[in-house]
Amino acid sequence: MAQILYVDDDTTVGAILHDTLFRMGHQPFGAANIPEALGVLQSESLDLIILDHRMPGMTGLEFLEYLREEGTDVPVIMLTGHGSIEHAVAAIKAGAVDYITKPVRADQLEVAVTAALELARLRRENEALRREVMALRHERQIVGDSPQIRQMLHVIATAAPTRATVLLQGESGTGKELAARAIHEESPRRDRSFIQLNCAAIPENLVESALFGHEKGAFTGALKRVEGAFERADGGTLLLDEISEMRLDLQAKLLRVLQEQRFERVGGTSQISVDVRIIATTNRDLALESNDGRFRQDLFYRLSVLPIRIPPLRERRDDIPLLAYRFALHTAKEIGRTFEGISPAAVQLLQEYDWPGNVRELQHAIERAVILATDPVLQPHHFDSARFGLVAGGGGPTPLRGTPIIKAVTPGSASTAIEEGDPGSFRLPSLDITEAERLLIAEALNRAEGNRTRAAQLLNMSVRTLRHKLNAAGKES
Repeated sequence: MAQILYVDDDTTVGAILHDTLFRMGHQPFGAANIPEALGVLQSESLDLIILDHRMPGMTGLEFLEYLREEGTDVPVIMLTGHGSIEHAVAAIKAGAVDYITKPVRADQLEVAVTAALELARLRRENEALRREVMALRHERQIVGDSPQIRQMLHVIATAAPTRATVLLQGESGTGKELAARAIHEESPRRDRSFIQLNCAAIPENLVESALFGHEKGAFTGALKRVEGAFERADGGTLLLDEISEMRLDLQAKLLRVLQEQRFERVGGTSQISVDVRIIATTNRDLALESNDGRFRQDLFYRLSVLPIRIPPLRERRDDIPLLAYRFALHTAKEIGRTFEGISPAAVQLLQEYDWPGNVRELQHAIERAVILATDPVLQPHHFDSARFGLVAGGGGPTPLRGTPIIKAVTPGSASTAIEEGDPGSFRLPSLDITEAERLLIAEALNRAEGNRTRAAQLLNMSVRTLRHKLNAAGKES
């Protein structure tokens, strides 16, 4: 049921409007003049206004303009006599969603009202979606005002309008994906697809198919034609995450596609042309990798047309308070917790720590602190209470509770690798490096809840290296 105001000084027309709207299941409000209409506007939340063009004291068009100036965002249907095309055109130009000619027919009124209410509903949905998109973009914004971040944002703004390939280099957790999205959002391709492909997370035998797609029957399990990342990113941007983990033979194929902007699906014979802007990320030194033969030098040169370094968090400590406040505010909102701020002592604690996991590690530490805190203002002891939180005191930067402290014990004296009562301590049955590595991998997988990418980050190794070690361990067993 919609609340609809009709404004007409003709009582006969008013009766038709009232009866038709009531029969449609809506709640009608009548007004014979502008002052009465303003009174209804002030007291009721209206979904639609039906307004006569000829009104004493103020025309319908003048009242419509007044509503727009006052910011009253209610759709208006204009009533006009004698089928005047001039009045109808003027009403639509002034902001009316439709017009009805007199004499008013019930069937015509029903159609116009239904269409106007549907239009209003679509407008509300679009506005809600727009707010959600803006909020999502806001969450993905790069936060910081340090000289390092300002310099990086300047380079991004310069690179974004071009179609040049960009290589983002930085440690894990520094926000390379955010930088890639910023480049896409500031480019002419912002309204096209942004496709992300993690080269380290995809099984080696499926990387080619993920990039270029495959035809039906190309390999066992290929039950239908599938488009790859390049096709889905046509006209937009393709982010190749952790490009250093790609096989050398695939690097040659990727280089050819970058140069020609053409490729074939796996199992296909026809050439497919695309227009794709490439952004690649890596946490390794690709120049060193290429010099050592672990990465194709020609591909490195092709990718690093515009190299951008993402600074680690320890190099921009001035940004930590702003980042911490934003993460805390977001987490508190998600869980319905009151958050009022972070104490100066807690801010100092956060700024003194080196954050080897960078922004991602800071975000997780803040989230845990907000969840565990009972005080709306975060204090140093709130971080101390989190499992991997910061430990206050000690005269300077301190390690995370989750940082492994390995203690060797006599062989056979330990039945478990983790010492009870000390989650950051490992009990090793010997000083054998192979056994220590096995236990460290097992603990990293446990802490990452089985997520190999996160476990590899904790172990400071690539996902591929971790996968090889797990496969080797499986064969040995």
